[in-house]
Amino acid sequence: MNHRRLPVVLGSLVLFVVSTCFAQSTQLNLPRDSQRASVTQRIGITDITVNYHRPLVKGRTIWGKVVPYGQVWRAGANENTTIQFTDPVSVDGKSLDAGIYGLHMIPAEDQWTVIFSKVSSAWGSFSYKDSEDALRVTVKPQPADFHEALAYDIDEPTENAAVVTMRWEKVAVPFKVTVNVNEIVQESLHKQLRGLSQYTWDGWDDAATYLLAHKTNLDEALRYEDRSIQVEERYDNLMSRSQILDAMGKKDESKTYLDKALAKASPQQLHQYAFQLKGQKRDDDAYAVWRKNAKEHPDLWFTHSGMARVYSSQGDFANAVKEMKVAEAGAPEQNKPFIESFIKRLEAKDDINK
Repeated sequence: MNHRRLPVVLGSLVLFVVSTCFAQSTQLNLPRDSQRASVTQRIGITDITVNYHRPLVKGRTIWGKVVPYGQVWRAGANENTTIQFTDPVSVDGKSLDAGIYGLHMIPAEDQWTVIFSKVSSAWGSFSYKDSEDALRVTVKPQPADFHEALAYDIDEPTENAAVVTMRWEKVAVPFKVTVNVNEIVQESLHKQLRGLSQYTWDGWDDAATYLLAHKTNLDEALRYEDRSIQVEERYDNLMSRSQILDAMGKKDESKTYLDKALAKASPQQLHQYAFQLKGQKRDDDAYAVWRKNAKEHPDLWFTHSGMARVYSSQGDFANAVKEMKVAEAGAPEQNKPFIESFIKRLEAKDDINK
């Protein structure tokens, strides 16, 4: 063995190892050409999060060259691109459990395959196995404005869905994620109401009013409201119980709880209740509440603004202006600009109820 050559060989080996690690280091926090990025969108109470790295075009031909057609691609750069769903979802109509998935794609000129892999901790797609797929969907690529850096966007959010889109160069690849919001929220409420919220009237009331607003599971909404009232009987939960009973078609019981709620209502709550009646196009009932509130509480500025609305509805603008000016004199500073605008409208004989 030529010992004189050993330092040269070892030196070359060390240099090779060091240079390789420097170029491809996964251990050190160093700048990368493909920068890390993430995007999150909440649908209902479900979060969708994509974590990825952003390769650049750099004047290259991307599709069919840098990213070959017909081969599994990491849908980004460096480590796995991942997508996380905090609850079960549907992707383009196909069910997918909650979890973190490695996101891969197979590009083609006319259609792409989007792959959700159960393995989310790999480096790129080099160790990808189709036996580890959780789901595959086929989507149509779309022409797009030029993007130098690869980007993921979550667009078109609605009450129960959003579209996740990968954009790079002049291609966009979208897939739709749908969430069964009501089912997920109801399951979540069962868990939340075993925590501290079970000891508060508003926890049970909030749960009940969610179900009422979405017209789902009214029997459970009624049970929640009963629990709220057991904790503390208030205008809010009595009114909510009345509304639930009304939605269930139990009109007489609804009226009983409405009367109980109104008997507990503060002047401010009555004022807001009148606005609710207006929103339901029950104008005469709203004006009756404002008249009663002004008669019983003439020392409160907002009861005069309620009477201004009553007079305005009758075309009696002189008295409407008078009442609104009394309201202005007693109102907090932050409310006065709005009241002044109403006074101007009334002085121009413009009904402020319209």
